[in-house]
Amino acid sequence: MVQTKQKAQNYSLTIGRRIRELRKNKALTIKEMASGIGLSVGLISQIENEQVTPAISTLMKISSFLGVDITHFFQAEERRELFTVVRGKERFTSSRRGVGEKFDLGYTYEALAFKQAKKRMEPFIVTFDLKEKGNMAFFSHEGEEFIYIMEGKVEFRIGDKTTVLEENDSLYFDSGKLHGYRAVGRHPCKALVVVYNKML
Repeated sequence: MVQTKQKAQNYSLTIGRRIRELRKNKALTIKEMASGIGLSVGLISQIENEQVTPAISTLMKISSFLGVDITHFFQAEERRELFTVVRGKERFTSSRRGVGEKFDLGYTYEALAFKQAKKRMEPFIVTFDLKEKGNMAFFSHEGEEFIYIMEGKVEFRIGDKTTVLEENDSLYFDSGKLHGYRAVGRHPCKALVVVYNKML
């Protein structure tokens, strides 16, 4: 059990290294990649040096720019299988750290299908933290997104529209629009989130 848990944690710790390897293989500078994606040089550098864990939206932008599936950053091999199984004890949890130590993403995520390569859908279990309205973080990425609330309540904002989702509620939206979440109530919110990348 301990060995499996350690293996799962290692997936998270190699994201930055894999991004750096891909970038260098394409003979790109950090500045060129940052410019192509629309992110800061500082953020790319922090991600590559494993100082921060990228948000799902950021990781999707990076993977699309580098021409790989987001799965590439979580698995040992990029091999398409007839089916793959991810046991509960194999899942890893991302860090909450965003840019430096000052920015909290406001959620953690667990990849549910990281063993399967070259797929359009990427499912996660996401735990949203309780946050003040003024501290909500907003993200966007190409594609579409589905969310199903398993526990708790979450406030969802997109553009000038806001709604609150409760247990067993679901939502489908265009993730290319700037959007944000925050848990509301007394406890964090746990949800199944499926991201679809229509650019692949």
